[in-house]
Amino acid sequence: MRVTQSHYLNSPIEYLKGVGTQRADTLKKELHVFTFNDLLHHLPFRYIDRTKIYLIKDINEDTQYVQLKGRLQGIKVVGNAHQKRLTAFLKDSSGEVELVWFKGIPWVQKILRENAEYLVFGKPNLFKRHFSLAHPEIEPSEAESDSQTAGILQPVYSSTENLKRKNLESKGILKLITSLVAGLTKNDLPEFLPDNIIAKYRLTSRFNAFKQIHFPETEKQLAEAKNRLKFEELFILQLSLLQMKQFRKVNYKGFVFKHLGNYFNSFFKEVLPFELTNAQKKVLKEIRSDLLSGRQMNRLLQGDVGSGKTIVALMCMLMALDNNFQACLMAPTEILAQQHFQNISKLVAKLNISIGLLTSSVKGKERKEILNKLETGELQLLIGTHALIEDTVKFQHLGLVIIDEQHRFGVEQRGKLWRKNEQNPHVLVMTATPIPRTLAMTLYGELDVSVIDELPPGRKPIQTIHRFDSSRLAVFGFIREQIALGRQIYIVYPLIEESEKLDYKDLMDGYESISREFPLPNYKVGIVHGRMNAEDKSKEMERFKKGDTNILVATTVIEVGVDVPNASVMIIESAERFGLSQLHQLRGRVGRGAEKSYCILMTGNKLSSDARERMKTMVMTNDGFIIAEKDLQLRGPGDIQGTQQSGILNFIIADLAKDQRILEVARTEAELLLNDDPLLDKSSNQALKNFLARRKDGSKMWSRIS
Repeated sequence: MRVTQSHYLNSPIEYLKGVGTQRADTLKKELHVFTFNDLLHHLPFRYIDRTKIYLIKDINEDTQYVQLKGRLQGIKVVGNAHQKRLTAFLKDSSGEVELVWFKGIPWVQKILRENAEYLVFGKPNLFKRHFSLAHPEIEPSEAESDSQTAGILQPVYSSTENLKRKNLESKGILKLITSLVAGLTKNDLPEFLPDNIIAKYRLTSRFNAFKQIHFPETEKQLAEAKNRLKFEELFILQLSLLQMKQFRKVNYKGFVFKHLGNYFNSFFKEVLPFELTNAQKKVLKEIRSDLLSGRQMNRLLQGDVGSGKTIVALMCMLMALDNNFQACLMAPTEILAQQHFQNISKLVAKLNISIGLLTSSVKGKERKEILNKLETGELQLLIGTHALIEDTVKFQHLGLVIIDEQHRFGVEQRGKLWRKNEQNPHVLVMTATPIPRTLAMTLYGELDVSVIDELPPGRKPIQTIHRFDSSRLAVFGFIREQIALGRQIYIVYPLIEESEKLDYKDLMDGYESISREFPLPNYKVGIVHGRMNAEDKSKEMERFKKGDTNILVATTVIEVGVDVPNASVMIIESAERFGLSQLHQLRGRVGRGAEKSYCILMTGNKLSSDARERMKTMVMTNDGFIIAEKDLQLRGPGDIQGTQQSGILNFIIADLAKDQRILEVARTEAELLLNDDPLLDKSSNQALKNFLARRKDGSKMWSRIS
């Protein structure tokens, strides 16, 4: 069935030649393809250059992907009922390589023929000095002579086992897209980018871009198509984020903090224990400007571990108090909330400020008293955990909300806190996890961003060393030397999920072996992990802070905010199991005193190339922003910020790790456009305005932080 041309891409997918009802149901379930337009946006994830075929002997450890041609021999299923695998050997004139399948064995077995010639594509893995390809793509080599694919860049599409059962593997999807693109006209893909932007960057048309992304005849065509579609995707995202920011500034009124009074001035002149860095002063000026503007502040404060964000946060809270408002600080863990409470209480002890701590451990009469004082306005500063967002927590006049390590809270949790006033309080969200510029522009494009990019004077760089398990005795010797000098040691195990029995066993085994190696009465070893109740955790941390414990064996509960100046050595066990950002956070727990500090990364002897790169990066630099950029390259944006499951970064074609230049250009053009025409009312922007209106209904407010 052919519908009218203007509605072609809105046609239900079952009406495309070769689909039908059953295949349509599978496409909807597996790929969320409901219309012709959805299928058009199912882009190839790579291309096979039919002219490039490797010899098996040319595979080496640096080879990423290879296309091979040879005869298939020795096809067999091995293993037991619980762990079967299908193996075969591909032989060419130079040698042989093993092919292995762990999933979909019955389906793969059906399509393989002994002694037939195949084209194989996959990623080589080295095991016991031999290369193998796990789950390679494989097809009979006679496909090579197909006139449609020979000698050109052939698109390869992602598929699933269920789609393959309907003969919709990559080649089956290619047939559908061939049929779809054959019916496309320029009217189906009208332009919406302004003409001046298309001309300025010599962007190919949308029509050409979609044709060439699916069927490029040359590398140049493919590059032009990718460039157009990436720019379009990133431009629309940045424009949407900037419009949100613009809307907030126009519509969200904020309290005006006119005065810098006794609290702020007394603290700055008489209490502040050190000179602020230039970076801290710059950030305070930016925040002060927000608080005088009459608009709600919505600012992200980035600063590396130890850069002095807490002092900046406290000085902002004092500004609120000077203007007769209350302020609160929410932290992700009880340990961190207690530490903030203790440190801030000491700093403001001479200022006669009423300050409270509210966590799940605060119960009964004490909790009731805090809630009453908060509601009457007697309590000026409140520090706590998720307990702050409970319905029973009511402020008299909340003027400022500060959220520490904001990425650990859900959007709804953050929003619940700042909606505790009739008029929205100012919001400052902080993170000690440096965020690459491209990721910040995308995840937090709606916020104003401040960066403390300078460490306080006198902080010595931490020496980071990578050691294999085989060097463990030498590391134990180093621990003894440091303890003899009066230092304390952290030893962290990768208890990534508190429910993982294997990880818990690793931690307890580690604790027992450390206790044997460093026995009483000469040494004292403590332990902290997520299964302990808050009171026990607090006691153990207090013992370590006081110096009663020499070694603290812990999980990543000590990752953020724990401050023990005498702890000068951080040992991270199974360091290969941590991401770069987490390694850097853990390293930041030492180096807080006057003594030289060390971070020792312990790993097994066999490391993946990514793990080797992470260890190398940690040893090479202490700069959190360099580390964050590397983390983005290695892991991708979704994994870095934990957003993979939430859909925040579900780009169709753009890649933040690789497309920084395009993103920055797109951001600049979006800013220029909105500065010139804030409401997109000019005739030259009508197509763009209509496009944004059509997509708004189905889109999420991606980057809303507070």
